[in-house]
Formats: sequence, structure tokens, C-alpha cells
Amino acid sequence: MSANTETSSEGKPFEDGPYILRTLLKDVPLSADGADNGTKINCVEYFDHNLYIGTNAAELLHYVHIPPDANHMTAKQTFILASRLQPPFSESSTTRPGVQQILLLPKVSKACVLCNWTVTFYSLPELSPVFGTKQVKNCNWVGGVDLNESREGSDASSAVTILLSLNRRIQVVRVGDDATAVKKIDIGESIVSVRRDSIACVADSRSYALLDIDRQLKIPLMSISSVDDFQQSSSIGRALDVTGSHDAAISRSASAAQNRRFLSPSDSHGHTRSTSLGGAVSSGIQDNNLKPSDIHRLSQDSTADKPLPGLPDSTTTDLPHCDVPARPRPRPVFLKPHIVSPTPEEFLVVTGTGPSEPGIGLFVNLDGDPTRPTIQFDRYPRDVVVDEGLSDSRTQYPAPTDGDDGYIIASMTKSSGGALHHGLEIQRWTSEVAGTEPSKFWLEADDTSTALGIGSVSEWGETFFREVVDGLRQTRFSLFALDNSTLLRKTGDSDINTSLDQVIGERKLFDRDTDTQSDDGSLSEGWEFRRNAEEEGYASRFARAYSRLAVWSGNRIWWATRKPLLLRLDAQLDAAYAHGHDSSPLSIDRRAVLRVLKLIRGRDARSEVEFVSLSYIRQKAGIMLLDDFLNPSGTPFSDTEVKALEEVLAESSLDARVVISLIPGLRNEVVESRKGIWVFDGVKKTAEQHLRRNTFEQGKMPFSTLDTSIFQFLRRFLSSWRKKKGFGSVPDDREVFRTVDAALLTVLLELDRRSPVSHVRAELYEMVDKGVDCFDRAISLLESYHRLFVLSRLYQSRKMAGDVLGTWRRIIEGERDDGGEFRDGEARVRDYLTKVSSQPLVREYGIWLANRNPKLGVQAFAEDEGRAPKYAPAEAITILRDEAPSAVKYYLEHLVFGKGQTAFVQDLITYYLDIIIGELRSSETSRETFAATYVAYRALQTPKPTYQQFLTDNAPAYNEVWQGRLRLLQLLSGTCEYDTSAIRERISSLPDELLVPETIILDGREQHHENAIRLLVHKLGDYDTAISYCIRGGSSIYARSSQKRDSMPTHQMQARLFRAVLGEFLSIEDVSDRVEQTKSLLERFGGWFELDDVLALIPDNWSASVVSGFLVRCVRRLVQERHVSSVKKGLSSAENLRVGFDLICRVEERGPSIQTSQCDL
Repeated sequence: MSANTETSSEGKPFEDGPYILRTLLKDVPLSADGADNGTKINCVEYFDHNLYIGTNAAELLHYVHIPPDANHMTAKQTFILASRLQPPFSESSTTRPGVQQILLLPKVSKACVLCNWTVTFYSLPELSPVFGTKQVKNCNWVGGVDLNESREGSDASSAVTILLSLNRRIQVVRVGDDATAVKKIDIGESIVSVRRDSIACVADSRSYALLDIDRQLKIPLMSISSVDDFQQSSSIGRALDVTGSHDAAISRSASAAQNRRFLSPSDSHGHTRSTSLGGAVSSGIQDNNLKPSDIHRLSQDSTADKPLPGLPDSTTTDLPHCDVPARPRPRPVFLKPHIVSPTPEEFLVVTGTGPSEPGIGLFVNLDGDPTRPTIQFDRYPRDVVVDEGLSDSRTQYPAPTDGDDGYIIASMTKSSGGALHHGLEIQRWTSEVAGTEPSKFWLEADDTSTALGIGSVSEWGETFFREVVDGLRQTRFSLFALDNSTLLRKTGDSDINTSLDQVIGERKLFDRDTDTQSDDGSLSEGWEFRRNAEEEGYASRFARAYSRLAVWSGNRIWWATRKPLLLRLDAQLDAAYAHGHDSSPLSIDRRAVLRVLKLIRGRDARSEVEFVSLSYIRQKAGIMLLDDFLNPSGTPFSDTEVKALEEVLAESSLDARVVISLIPGLRNEVVESRKGIWVFDGVKKTAEQHLRRNTFEQGKMPFSTLDTSIFQFLRRFLSSWRKKKGFGSVPDDREVFRTVDAALLTVLLELDRRSPVSHVRAELYEMVDKGVDCFDRAISLLESYHRLFVLSRLYQSRKMAGDVLGTWRRIIEGERDDGGEFRDGEARVRDYLTKVSSQPLVREYGIWLANRNPKLGVQAFAEDEGRAPKYAPAEAITILRDEAPSAVKYYLEHLVFGKGQTAFVQDLITYYLDIIIGELRSSETSRETFAATYVAYRALQTPKPTYQQFLTDNAPAYNEVWQGRLRLLQLLSGTCEYDTSAIRERISSLPDELLVPETIILDGREQHHENAIRLLVHKLGDYDTAISYCIRGGSSIYARSSQKRDSMPTHQMQARLFRAVLGEFLSIEDVSDRVEQTKSLLERFGGWFELDDVLALIPDNWSASVVSGFLVRCVRRLVQERHVSSVKKGLSSAENLRVGFDLICRVEERGPSIQTSQCDL
């Protein structure tokens, strides 16, 4: 296992880096006898499960990789040593570095091995010699394979072109069925080359150059060491023809090329960096010289014999002469050249001033022009490789795009703390923000005492990350499998404590029901083990990473693998914890977590593994932020931070039950079946860590003491989860939404209890109205919070009419209801009964309501538009008489006055009489009150209202007896039939004529008009009503004006009644009233009286003025009658004359007629 230490360009520690070292092979037997004789690894190659290792002992080790079983990817990698080969080499070599290069050519199944400056050829994969004894001696480098061509696949008809860097020239060789030299390029002492198509970037011991191998044109670039002035500035950037011998001046002898030793950091001498490297590159280019871009244009010209541009004019501009003191020439420093190609259009070359000084990486295109800003290495590197990412469809990382990162990795040695550390410096060459210093990462192996070698191999090697499996595999998160005494300890909230035992019992019952009702009946033995194995296999798909970078040191070889996105971000999240002495987390760096979320905000997953990884990171970050949010001693969250928390929990799709389990007081609402809750194992561990914190174990945060901001957050979070109902993507949706509904209901009840706000209460109503999945739990919650009205709405959502009415009855009868929303409860019960279709319910609650409020209760039995079957009036009366006797009267009133059903008038009159007579018999006060009304009315001065109006105005509004008497008078005065004799019998049982108006009405119906008039005049003193009695013919005295009469009385009948009234008026005890009422009667209604009758009745001692009005009216009537008689007489005479005239005329018309008598015949 490798150790990671990353640093930025300022040397500050980083939490994580993009690469990690994973062991490929350890304890490599570098020597056959196992002796430690200083043998080291020089190079490594890998292809098709074959590992090739070249050592400085001139040995080539061939290992064969045995892939692990697909079901056991975590098993240890197995390599078998297939052969230990000693490639032949020229004995004339003065230095023997061993196996210097292993160049694999998979396309033609060949391998080129450079050992002690000698190239030999082998077949793949077994490394059998090919091409006979063909060898290439005095070779500095073998390579130059076109990177634009695919290196995989085998085709017997194809061939691969490579470059052999010999001492005096570069040999272009085509390798296929045979190795054939096709071209020689007169450039000597080149020691490294990288090729794209026909353009190769080559380097000798002192400088870099671009080479067109087809056109044999060379563009010198820059010196490797910026303090080396070997490269003539006049030739830099100029296209030179290398087909002739004029370039031989830069050649070196064989011994010079082979014996030159590059300086290592331990051999370095101090050098100061030169001035601008860019100036050194371009200082020798003149306007009339051939530009670097010309050579690339010429190399792609289709005309092979097109002449090259002419040589530039040799004339130079004279410069003014000045004496400059001669400076000592710096000692040449020979640095190892490094060339890589990050893109098909670019090369990266490295320059510097010394091995222990910083290095500079310059990007040039195929024309030699700079393409992007330079990069800096903290030390001049030992080896440099480029990792542009993966494009293989098997891998979890797509090919880099504009938004992806490519990395430059350099092996180097740094000094830290007085000691040398060997490692890899990693930095991006893409995606850096302009104007910012590039970030760097430092990666070390376990042993930093030996240098690290690094190189790119031919095929992707696979690495398995157990950490990814441990994080992404789903495991069972069972809140109640933890210490129940810790997690289910009763809090300081009395409301929660009262229902805690009930919750646990309900959960056990639910688990039992869930298991017995499951599809398979019950859980089979070993189901959890099988589920864990399935999750392990699923997560293992995402644990594979691929790399083409091999790193070696001593006898160990690693893969330098890009760290999976999951591990990189997870490490940054872990670094956000501040730990105590016992390594337990004390606090969370909120900003660090938010920075991680900012990195992935808006990032769309491009593969399944990236989707799962981002979900994991969001879930874990959400748990961490929630942990910090709930910490009472932490810094309060800002609105922006709370919004970020809500967004990450929503985007992560984390099971809402996990979030709820972290809330004290709400975790008791979590519902899970025996299968439990399955979440990412890394998320599970984070949540369990939160649950075991001392604050929660000791119950220091009762639910009711949580801050309102926490409740508001939970309200929004849980409401968003409720919107997911019906989504097929929610696993265990029944348990999830039972938990969510119970938790949200608790939160809303708590918020509404703290401060009733319209929108919170509206949301509470909406929730229960639409129905909840946790119905039984909701009932217990609403009961514990004393919210009976909300409970009734919950019952309404399930159309449980009986429970609705029962809950309303509890509120009306005075049971505690903290909301206070239920107003006009009895009226709402009456209205709701019209919507109930159950007749027994209507009867039960109609009777209950009739006993409480008879006027409303009886309407339930008389409703015509109700859904329940209607009770017949007789049946309803029977029910009410048996169970609500006090409501019978009101039911009858509703039938008679409300429905106009006259059949029940007699019953209603009987009820009124029972009430009135019972009161008069039992109460002396009532009898005195009744009698006093008559006295009080008679004492009123005229004009005065009728006794009916007087009684209506003075009757107590809420006195049942008086109001019943008014209704009794109304019924008796109506046109409905009733038993007058029975009523009279009951009335007559009272002493002193206490019910005078009732007696008058009965006398009128029985044609005892004189007695009725007597009572009106003398007992009541209601003179106007007496007159009305005469006009109506004695039919009624208290009938409504709108009530229709059966028939109008005759004039004779009215005259008889008026004569009776006159007689009673003349007998009034009070003389003034007698005279006044008699005078008024005669003046107003004199037409019903005969003069003789009146004169006979009027006392002689009365003044003529009393009857003057009557007499004048009588005289006028007599004169009128005489005139009428004269007119009638005249009309009769005229009529007689007309009749006589008509008779005479008709006789004349007919003439005489002769009749013969019988006797004549």
C-alpha cells in the first residue's frame, strides 16, 4: 500500500491527491540467487497479462499474471515468473547499464530490447528471439513509434516503424515479419525521441529539436540546460536540411555518447537559473529566416519534388561596437532530456539549470511554436510521463474533454526536514484557471529512501479498490439494532414520552404483519448473508480502476492509478472532521464540506460509477452537515447554508429514514421491516457515528427544545419527500412514507403549538386531508398533542364518519382541544349528519344532539336532502319520545312550522298545553304573572296595541313557557283542525281563567261568540281585537295577516256580532271608556247598526253628542236610501212604459186574428 502526501506549489499540505500507488508486484527476485548485490529495476512493460522487468544486471524478467476469479476480485494478485532472460549485447561497450528499454510492438507481436547499447528482437508474449541473430549495436535509444497509431491488434500484413538512435545517425526501421532499415537520418548522438505521424521530437545530450523523418528536415529548439550556450542562437527555430553531411559537425564519437553520465541530484553543483528561457529560444530568429511553421507545412505538402525555400541572405546588420567585459563561461551542465506528447499536436520538453534546481516544461506544437503556458517542476525531474486520461470503454474514466484534467507526473528527489525524499510530483497541464498558480501534488511510496522510476506501459492494468467497495456496498442500517437504551431513551419531552412505549409496540406489530404479508411469506434463512454478497458484487463493479503508469523502486512495482472520484472526495470529507485525543470527531469544518459540494454542484454523471459515487458523496456530506446543524454548541447556519443542506439531501436521494433517525424525538418514528434499511456502508458509519455522540446518548436534546430553524428545515425536507409518493424509484416506499408522514406530522404539530401560523396550520390541514400512510401512528400523535379537530379531519380523509362524529362529540363535551379551531360544533355536527349515509349514525348522533340542542338535533330526523334513509315522522317522534323527550316539541314545531305538516298540530298543541298547564299548576309565580298581564294590559291608555302584540312584545325571549304560549295561540288561531273540546277541558281545569286568549279562540271556533266578545271586552279590555273579531265573523283573532280565510262572514253575521259588541261596550265599568268606545264603534261601524236598535240601547242621560256622528251617518244613509228609491222608482216607470210600447208595436205588427170557439162549431 502506498502512502500519500500531497503538497501545493506553496508547500502546504493537501487532504488528497489525484493518484495513488497500488502494488503491482513486490519482492521481485532481481538476482537469480536472491543475493542483494545492488541490482535495480531499469524499466517495466506490461501487455496482455504479461509483465516484463528489465534490470541493471542485464536481465529481463517475464512474469505472467493470473487474473483473480471474477467473484473474488479482492484476492491477492498472482504473478508467476515465466522466464529470466539475459539479452545478448556487444562486449565492446565500455559501460553496461543493463536493460535500458523494453519496446513492445503489439501490432506485430514483437518486442525490442535495448540492453547495454544493443538492440535485440523478440516475439510476444513469450520473448523468443526472432530475425535470427540480427542485432543493432551502438544504439542509444529505441522508440519513435507513431503515437497516433493504435498499438493493439495483430496484423501479419502490417508493420510498425520505429527509430533507432545510433551514434552517428537515426535509423528508421520497419518491423514486421522482418526488421528492415528504410531510411537513415544524419543526426547523431540522439538519445530520446517521441513521434507524432512524421514529426518527431528528438534530443541529444544538450538540446531538443523537431525532425520531419519523411522530409528529413530539422528545427532546432532549445538547449536542455539553460546555462549551456552550445546551441547556436542563429540556428534555433530555423528549418535545416539533414540529408547532407553539413550537419556532421554536431556529431560525437561513440565513446562520447556512451560514456557521458547525466548528473544526478547527489552530483549536482550549484547553478543559478538563466534569464528568460523564452528569450533564449527566440533570440536567434530573424525576420528573413525560415519560420518553424514552414517546416510543418512543407512536411505535409503532397508534391514530393517541390524545391525547398532558398537559404536566407547572409548579410547581417552592422551593430554598434561596444566594449563588454568578458564573463567567465559557466561550466556545462548535462541534464537528462525529457520529451512527452500530451496531445496529438503537442510535445512537452523539459529544461533547467541543474539537477537540484527547478525545471521548466515547455509546450510546443508540431511546428515548434509555443502552445500554452509553461509548467514548473520543483526539481529537475528524473523521469517524466504524461497521463491524458482513459478512452477505453472498459474503464470508469472517460477520455478527457475540455472539462477534464490531464496530468504531468515527474519522478524527482526533494529535500525536506534535512532528509531527501523520493517521490512523484503531480500537476495538471489542463483545466487550470488563467492567472492562478497550478496546484501540485506530492506522492511518495512507503520507502522514500530510494528513487522512484516511472514509465508508461503498453496496456491498461487493472487495480481493485477495496475502499470503494467498503464505501459503496449497501449494508443494513438498523436503528433499533443499536443500543435501545441509548437511542430509545425517553427524552425530557412529556408528549414524546407518553407515546414511546406505544410506538415500540406498534413497530413490533407492524414488523410482524409486514413479514407475514410479504410476497414470500417469511424471510428465508441466510437472506441477509445473500443480500450482503449481492451488494458486495454490485459495488465491486465500481472498484476497478485502470492505469498505464508503472512505478518502481527497489524490488517493488506499483501502478500509479488515478484515485477514484469517490475516494478523493471522501478523503476531503473525512478531513473536515476535527478529532480529539481519542480520535473521536469533535466538530466538523462546515466550509470544507461545502467546498466539496461546490466541486460537484451541477455536475452531471457520465457513467454509472460516477452517478453512484456522487450520490454517495452527497449523502455523506448531507449527514455531516446535518450533524453540524443539529449541534447546539455549533455556529448557527446561515440561510444559504441551510439551503445547501436541503439541496444536497434532496439531490442525494438518501433514505429519509436515515435523516429522521438523527433527529432526537423523531427517530422513534422510523419504521423498518425485518429486512431493515439498506444504505451505503460509508454513509451508515457516518450516521452511526452521529448517533453515538454523547449529546444524544445522554438525552440532552429533548425534541421540544430544538430550535425553530431545525423544525422549519425538517418541514421543508419532509414535505419534499412526500411529493415522491408513487415514484417507483423509492425503495421500501411503504415503510419510508409511513416514517416521513409520522415525522412531518410531528414537526407540523410542534410548529403549530409553538406559534400558530396560518401557512403551517394550512399545511397541517392539507396533510391530514390528503391522507397519511401512518394512520394509526397519526392518531396517537394527534391524541398526544390534544389536536382533536385535526384528528377528525384525519378520519374524514378515510371517510370514517363515525369516528369523525365521535371526535367532534368529545370536543363539544369539553375534552381538551388545543387548536381551538372547532367552532359552532353542534351546527357542524348537524350539517355533517346530512352527508352521512348510515342511518344508525344519524340516529345515534341525532339523539345525542337533540339532548344537547333540541332545535338542531331534531333537524337530523327531518332532513329531506340527507344521504341516509329518512325516518318517517311517526317513527322519528317515537324515537325522540323514548330517547330525547325534550326534543319532541321541537321536532313537532319543525314539522308543523318548518315543513307545514298540519297532521301533527294536535300533538304540538298538546305539548304546548302540557308545558303551560304544568307550569301554571306547579308555580304560583307563573299564575300571578299570567294574571298580571291582563291587569297591566287593561290599565293601558288608549290607543293601545292589541293584546296579541302586547303579549309578543313582553314575552321573555328564552322562556319556554311564554314562547310556547305564543306558538299555542298561533296554532289555535290557525285553520288547522284540532280537538277543541279536549283543549277546553284541559284549560278549564285551571282556576281563574288564566288562559283568556286561548278560551276566546275556542269560543270563536265553537260559535260561542257572545262569550268570546265578553272576554275580549271585559277580561282583556282589548277593544280593537273585539272589533276585528266582529269583522272576521269570529273565525280567529290571532291569525297572521297572510293566512287565508275559509270564507267571508255575511253582513248579517257581522251585524249580529257588532250588536253584541255594542252591548258589551255599554256595560264597560269605566264610564269614560264606555262612552269613548261606544262613540268610536258607532262612528266607525255604524253601517252594521239599525237606528232604532241603537236608540233603544243608548241611555237617555247620554248627551246627543255621543251619538251625533252615528245619527248624522244614519240620516245620510236614510237620505241616500230615499234617493236611491226614487231613482229606482223612476227607472221602473220608464221601464213599464217601454214594455207597454213594445207590446203595442208587436200587436200592430201581427194584426188581428180570428179564433172560432168550439161552441160555434
